[in-house]
Amino acid sequence: MTWTRRGVLKSLSRTALVLSLEDVLSLARPLLGQDGQGQKPAKPGEMSRPTYEVQARGVKLTSPIAGTPLGVEFTDMAKQSGLNVKTIYGGEHTNKYLLETTGCGVAFFDYDQDDWVDIFLVNGWRLEGFPKGQESICHLFKNNRDGTFTDVTAKSGLGRSGWGQGCCVGDYNNDGWNDLFVSYYGQNALFRNNGNGTFTEVTKEAGLLQSKVRWNSGCAFLDYDKDGHLDLFVGNYIDFDIKTAPLPQDAGCAYKGITVACGPPGLLGGKNILYRNNGDGTFTDVSQKAGIWDTIGTYALSVAVGDMDNDGWPDIYVANDSTAATYYQNQKDGTFKDVAIEAGIAYSPDGKPQAGMGVAIGDFNRDGLLDIVKTNFAGDTDSLYLNLGDGTFDDHTYLAGLGVNTRFLGWGVGFLDMDNDGWLDILICNGHVYPEVDGKQVDAPYAEHKYLYRNLRNGQFEEVTKLGGPGITDAAPARGCAFGDYDNDGDVDVVVNCINSGPQLLRCDRTDDVTKKRNWIKIRTVGTKSNRTGIGARVMVTAQVDPKAAKPMVQIDEVRSGGSYYSQNDLRLHFGLDQAAKVDQVEIRWPSGAVDTLKNLDVNKLYVIQEGGKVLKTVDYAAQAGKS
Repeated sequence: MTWTRRGVLKSLSRTALVLSLEDVLSLARPLLGQDGQGQKPAKPGEMSRPTYEVQARGVKLTSPIAGTPLGVEFTDMAKQSGLNVKTIYGGEHTNKYLLETTGCGVAFFDYDQDDWVDIFLVNGWRLEGFPKGQESICHLFKNNRDGTFTDVTAKSGLGRSGWGQGCCVGDYNNDGWNDLFVSYYGQNALFRNNGNGTFTEVTKEAGLLQSKVRWNSGCAFLDYDKDGHLDLFVGNYIDFDIKTAPLPQDAGCAYKGITVACGPPGLLGGKNILYRNNGDGTFTDVSQKAGIWDTIGTYALSVAVGDMDNDGWPDIYVANDSTAATYYQNQKDGTFKDVAIEAGIAYSPDGKPQAGMGVAIGDFNRDGLLDIVKTNFAGDTDSLYLNLGDGTFDDHTYLAGLGVNTRFLGWGVGFLDMDNDGWLDILICNGHVYPEVDGKQVDAPYAEHKYLYRNLRNGQFEEVTKLGGPGITDAAPARGCAFGDYDNDGDVDVVVNCINSGPQLLRCDRTDDVTKKRNWIKIRTVGTKSNRTGIGARVMVTAQVDPKAAKPMVQIDEVRSGGSYYSQNDLRLHFGLDQAAKVDQVEIRWPSGAVDTLKNLDVNKLYVIQEGGKVLKTVDYAAQAGKS
């Protein structure tokens, strides 16, 4: 029998044993060898895997770029840019209920289609409410194209109040303007983009009113049946009622000896919802029929969509709190099946449920398969799952170097190529869930710094948090975050929605000559037979970085709605190109099945590509800046 590390861990996870990582590795080493890695020949096209030295809190970094200058830094530009609002969410110093802890998401959302991403900030509520006229509301900020933003909420019609949760973007009615969905504890809201800077709430008209109070959480538009119309998935956290919810002092709920709001264990989990787009501006709830309720895990928080098994159909991964994660595999017949356990992405390596918060999808090792990163509660590592290409994943957290951190509590997360070297790095936003920990002698504060991991191009990551600049190292009570290039200077920035605080706008700046000389390309998709936004389209970019290299650099990504924690990233796909002087080929596989191929594209430009291969628009932002 041939043993692999994943096989040993999967076998152990089926037993009743509860083992630590070091216990598992000590049992596995006699079978796997001292490096903890079952060595096997690489599959055709698969990246060869290095030998790792497993340590107590991570791995020995073997890459030649480990320890070299980072070449980028992040600076918080929120105040200078005009993001001058505060997100309100529950009590600032103490919380009675779990409802006060989750916070809100944020969107990089180009609502006016000028190819400068704007910002939408979800807002929350307080238990005691507000005086009339002083309610907290969501905010829309228009990008002024000079590094600043203007609050256009009043004109836009998006200033709704309530216990806001997540947001996601997509053109649900295929009229050419991206619309906005906001999830709430209470009643969700669908805002139709009128194409003139204003929105109309059409929740009732679209058939999205709910018959009872729900704690709706993460959301995503997707075309699960590939009919050209965007459907809508909405996670649900807990069936929560303030009138019957336990108070901390009555239920004895505590964290490290501190009385805190009671967590989800013991409460009834909510049921996720799938709405099918009827193609006439309305939706139908098909959750039960589609198999969405047939899951082991519950307490859904964040949602990410991607074609995880490369069969051309979108699948759904859900980060669940305090229980098994959910992986809805698309059955191509209008139904889904939860195969998280079989796929190896339901639990921790030792078979334990984790308190999942945020989730992102990307191909970090450039093998043409989408991988997963998930944030978890304090006292646990975050999770990195490597897609093996056979319908299963390997928990790569420790082998990749993400096991070095267990102290902070992760929320928003993303794969981003921060230095344009063509390899996806990882940024994680942290913040404690209990404000009561401030001033106490516990393991971590309420406001926490972020984690930044550099891709070492060999399957490993190096934690470079201290090198990332004040935007990374300064503490903040972060929740949702979104990734996008708000100043169009060719690198990926981050907007963060914080709880009971102002937002952060982390501008990425390249700081050395090597990084400044690296190139990039952006792609925005426009569907015709496929949904107009192109959500679900897979883009493959091929470029020759080194003329002497035998093979070119190949990267993939997909246009997706939702993700991170409760948030929406820039819908334009960004690809770092390192030193490549041109893009040899861009291939787009549309949800309709059509495939477009464009060759010999210039670098450092945005291409707006319509299904059928027509380039609708090419933007050279550097040239625009030179003329201004």
